[in-house]
Amino acid sequence: MFKDLIVVERKGLMVTPALEGAVSTGMFTVVTKSRSGFPTVSQVKADSAYQAFRKFQAGSVLNVSMVSEGGYNFTMYARSGKKVRISEEIARELRVGDINDGSVMHKTALYSSEQYRAVNSSNWDSKVFVMNNNK
Repeated sequence: MFKDLIVVERKGLMVTPALEGAVSTGMFTVVTKSRSGFPTVSQVKADSAYQAFRKFQAGSVLNVSMVSEGGYNFTMYARSGKKVRISEEIARELRVGDINDGSVMHKTALYSSEQYRAVNSSNWDSKVFVMNNNK
């Protein structure tokens, strides 16, 4: 289904296909949870959905949406408790270090030692859903 993407199926994880024909650079809406527990909405410019995601502390990100030229939001990442919905675009770039943050992300459906083994992950810079060529 996903070219070059390796996904070990597990409860609470949904990987969505890439948006065909959509330009994945530009403006993104990012919803984060503040230290006081309230959601905060930010608009950021980024070269990719993953770069928009990385502009914030990973554990605080609840939602990343790409804003189309027409002003429509397309969800690229969403987290609710342990459940995660992640787009193919972000999944391709996601690193072990983004998940093993020691606070929130390792408690989500993204964390999986089976997933890390399936893609030959060896360090925090290893990709999570793409085969790593370790030398």
